[in-house]
Amino acid sequence: MKPKQEKKVAASEGGPNFEQSLKRLEEIVESLERGNVPLNDVMKMYEEGVQISKFCLGQLSQAEIVLKRLSKDAQGNFELFDGKD
Repeated sequence: MKPKQEKKVAASEGGPNFEQSLKRLEEIVESLERGNVPLNDVMKMYEEGVQISKFCLGQLSQAEIVLKRLSKDAQGNFELFDGKD
């Protein structure tokens, strides 16, 4: 028996980007809220939703790090702060 391979959602590997992932997560939530999904499908959709939410949170965390590294100079232009100054 082969071990179950975990699906990975990663934009860098040709997977969906943040916006596509968020849209899919919204579709999953809407389907589950309607309540007409068989239990087996509910479990699969829930697992997919958890994976997608982890991916989205990771993307948001990375974006937050970049934004925190941006700073304004005296002229109001943004520059990337590398933490070495």
